[in-house]
Amino acid sequence: MHPAEHAVRWPDKAAVVMAESGDRLSYRQLDERSNASAWQLRSLGLKHGDVVATLFANAPEVFVFGWAAQRTGLYQTAISNKLSARDIAYILGDSGAKLLVVSPTCRDLAREALAGHPELAAFVWDGGYDRFGDWSAAVAGHPVTPIADESAGTDLLYSSGTTGRPKGVMPELPDGPIAHETPLTRMGAGLYGMDAGTVYLSTSPLYHAAPLRWAMTVQRLGGTAIVMERFEPEATLALIERHCVTHATFVPTHFVRMLKLPEEVRARYDLSSLRAVVHAAAPCPVPVKRAMIDWVGPILHEYYSGTESCGITALSSEEWLRKPGSVGRAVLGTLHITDDDGNELPVGATGDVYFGDGPAFRYLNDPAKTAAAHDHRGWATLGDVGHVDEDGYLFLSDRKSFMIISGGVNIYPQEIENLLVTHPAVADVAVIGVPCEEMGEMVLAVVQPAPGVVADDALAAELRAFARVALGGVKTPRRVDFVAELPREPTGKLVKRTLRERYLRPQ
Repeated sequence: MHPAEHAVRWPDKAAVVMAESGDRLSYRQLDERSNASAWQLRSLGLKHGDVVATLFANAPEVFVFGWAAQRTGLYQTAISNKLSARDIAYILGDSGAKLLVVSPTCRDLAREALAGHPELAAFVWDGGYDRFGDWSAAVAGHPVTPIADESAGTDLLYSSGTTGRPKGVMPELPDGPIAHETPLTRMGAGLYGMDAGTVYLSTSPLYHAAPLRWAMTVQRLGGTAIVMERFEPEATLALIERHCVTHATFVPTHFVRMLKLPEEVRARYDLSSLRAVVHAAAPCPVPVKRAMIDWVGPILHEYYSGTESCGITALSSEEWLRKPGSVGRAVLGTLHITDDDGNELPVGATGDVYFGDGPAFRYLNDPAKTAAAHDHRGWATLGDVGHVDEDGYLFLSDRKSFMIISGGVNIYPQEIENLLVTHPAVADVAVIGVPCEEMGEMVLAVVQPAPGVVADDALAAELRAFARVALGGVKTPRRVDFVAELPREPTGKLVKRTLRERYLRPQ
């Protein structure tokens, strides 16, 4: 299970195709170029367990360098090019990276971030610049055959920082051969039918954990990854038809945007090649998921996990239709629900969600945060709250840190968000708690109106009435504010920290 094997068997087969530019890498090219980059990494003195950082746009170099790091026993820290130079500089320092390689489009941002790291070796992928070396020129003279001391590497990715500063998630390095099986190869092949015939559409930035890991999983299995430079709803449908895409991964925000395309636009494209549509990363409102199943058929698959990968739950469309709102049963690790004192709770009781017996991880340079994510039994949590039913299916309530306590009542914003986003006047919504002298906290809905909708007091009253009918008075937002756009990661994950800071800031 490695591109090197596929380079021998199918040398001219596409390993990756860029959706907009059409740039293509065959398995032979991917193998040879990643080998040459592996030689360059060794020539720079990088050894097993060292950290290398990348600041890439969605481009073929993501995979060439990614597989080079994977076959040299290194940790690769893929950094978001949407971060500020300050945050990039923080990650470079915190990770202990010994090398930074960047896409040409990211070089100015990288130069600013490197101001505080004069000792760090840095390269632009194609073409030198300022203090940067030229990576392509540097590897040109190296062999395209494997280095003598190949060993398996892995990623060291930073969480998106939706509730605080980004934190590095450091798993253990694999100790097997570079062609080792992974939880995602087992999951992709076993649950989703991924194989060498897979044509996979990647819709999100490859510096995030799930998009990067799934695209490389497809390449482990010998399939072809079609990579979008950026998500656009109608372009997605066109790509599925043009490339006969069999598998694709999305976040719920993508579903909402595709479903809001006019019916005649959606009907224009042939999506019959799809065998599995996989979604994760954020809660999917029940009406949105029902609409997607009605549209593409019962081929939706959902899973719940995190950058930490300490456990995974998953379920098919058939299971979800029996258990609407669930995120599935455990397929990696074992599920446990506990109270605040660590006592395991019975079936149906809501508490902290933990995984036992999953892969080990730690937060780099943060033993306190690592300890807080584990209990005395070694079970690990991603910080979510939920319950497990009598059949072992997990239902999430929300992140524990997002919970609102209003008048002594625990309120989970996700439930309110899942309702309000179904209103035709709402394009996007976030619900947070803000200080209230009377209630301690009050429920505030921050709404991004749909195009053409007038955001006024009448709409705020309409949305509050809509919520009251479905949720009752306690969970109804006391206040509705309107914004032009909510702060979301390119993956669709809502950055509530930004909203909270805005509303907690002294006026």
